[in-house]
Amino acid sequence: MPEKTTAPIIVPDPDDPRLTERVVGVDQTGARTEIKVPVERPLTLYLNAQEIVTMMTINDYPEYLALGYLLNQNMLKYDDVVTEVEYDDDLEVVVVRTAHHTNFEAKLKKRTQTSGCAQGTAFGDLLEAVEKVALPKAELRTSWLYRMTHTINTMPSLYLEAGAIHGCVLCKEATPVCYTEDVGRHNAVDKIAGWIYRHNVDPADKILYTTGRLTSEMVIKTVRMGIPILVSRSGFTAWGVDLARQVGLTLVGRARGKRFIALSGEERIVYDQNLDYVEEESMRHKRKGETDND
Repeated sequence: MPEKTTAPIIVPDPDDPRLTERVVGVDQTGARTEIKVPVERPLTLYLNAQEIVTMMTINDYPEYLALGYLLNQNMLKYDDVVTEVEYDDDLEVVVVRTAHHTNFEAKLKKRTQTSGCAQGTAFGDLLEAVEKVALPKAELRTSWLYRMTHTINTMPSLYLEAGAIHGCVLCKEATPVCYTEDVGRHNAVDKIAGWIYRHNVDPADKILYTTGRLTSEMVIKTVRMGIPILVSRSGFTAWGVDLARQVGLTLVGRARGKRFIALSGEERIVYDQNLDYVEEESMRHKRKGETDND
């Protein structure tokens, strides 16, 4: 799909008063202190007339989140025609309407609403869909990787303002083009999927960066979006690595300062950066709870 030049660049807005609130407590000395914390809000998603899920989110981009969730869960196909995405702030509801009923709705009607059947149906379909994906050829220059991680770590963000938040960033070479944050990394990446779909952005030459672990969920969502390279400052799970190797996804983890480890798709990496000119990461940008083995 050709990329439209009108796709808006999205970056965090840590000054948005809707996203945080101040909370008073005490510190380790017993002294009174006040900090900012992210605000969670419920968002109920409908696909046409079918209620799908209620998500907890900071709710800054509900339309992108709704579309991305449905696409990444394989409930909405890329050839389904979306006629409207309607968000009601008072009701905390977002409705995605399509020209015709989707395959997922038909499957859901055949099952009883027990034991999370919606998620089970979606997950089975997801694994089958991922196996059929052929990821595009691409390259990851280490010069891009180091500039990208430095830029992301030093940008104003809700994480630096309030903590307790995950970020996902879609980059072209070393430049962020869509940077989303949320209380869960799955929400953050779903917003990026919705943004890609809504603006017809070509994912073939993009890199996805996440602050969270490289789990099977993150690998599946990245592959679903057609992005060939996934990078994280955090670590891996065994199933995440296995899935990445099966589909040829370039999987790079523990990317902090000079260091990184690639466990899949390393043939895409071009080592063009002299490490003598790469700075180690500032402690200010270290995520809470991180260790060398996470």
